[in-house]
Amino acid sequence: MSDPVDPTQGVTRIEVSVETRAPGGTTNAYLVDGLLIDPAARTAALDAAVEAGVDGIAVTHTHPDHVGAVAAYAEQTGATMFAHAAHADRFADATGVEPDATFRDGDTVGSSDLRAVETPGHAPDHVAFAVTGGAGPPRELLCGDLAVAEGSVVVGGPGSDLRAYLESLERVSDAGYDRLHPGHGPPIEDPAATCQRLIDHRLARERAVLTAVEDGASSLDAVVAAAYEKDLTGVEDLARATVRAHLEKLATEGAIDGAEIDGAEIDGFTEL
Repeated sequence: MSDPVDPTQGVTRIEVSVETRAPGGTTNAYLVDGLLIDPAARTAALDAAVEAGVDGIAVTHTHPDHVGAVAAYAEQTGATMFAHAAHADRFADATGVEPDATFRDGDTVGSSDLRAVETPGHAPDHVAFAVTGGAGPPRELLCGDLAVAEGSVVVGGPGSDLRAYLESLERVSDAGYDRLHPGHGPPIEDPAATCQRLIDHRLARERAVLTAVEDGASSLDAVVAAAYEKDLTGVEDLARATVRAHLEKLATEGAIDGAEIDGAEIDGFTEL
């Protein structure tokens, strides 16, 4: 489905059905000023949008549900492949395509109206793209998996960093954007409030994890059971990954002794 989110800013969203744990089972691909962002899979709707003209392709991060059709559209369009300079190898490994050009935080991506904004945490290579067209500072941000309009973002995959994720939310909130265009789900019309909701959610989960440890939980499974007072059927792996990320953050900050937690990759311990 193609959905022109904001014609005045030139942002077009195409929802792509893809294998993902995100609610709705879709990833948002975006077209802005000739740049294609996050082509998750090849679809008729995305094909039609791409036919209007694509000069470059980039991704917010290299998780599989965001990069599945990068190679196909690279071959079809001959577009310039852009990757974060510090993570070009990850881009090549995930997409099967070597980048033609790189960018860093604050750079304009090619000749487009998009500027890179580093937002690590959900993934180490995560980046957002601010829409710079028009007068004044950017008011729109393609935020990838930094934020969602409803629910929360999992920060627990390989290379994720909860401290960096919270800092990225604060950076985006402080920038004062009017709208965020996320990797999954509808546009976010209240960026500051949404970022604060996600920060509050993470800090509340952290307090639950810390309380569980202080009350004697000494294994990853025990902390998960104590920190989540709800049925985790179908999402146990996500809960374990989330708790592990919180434990790593708490251990790094000296709030807990990582050696007290058995079965979590904390301070060199072996992951279950």
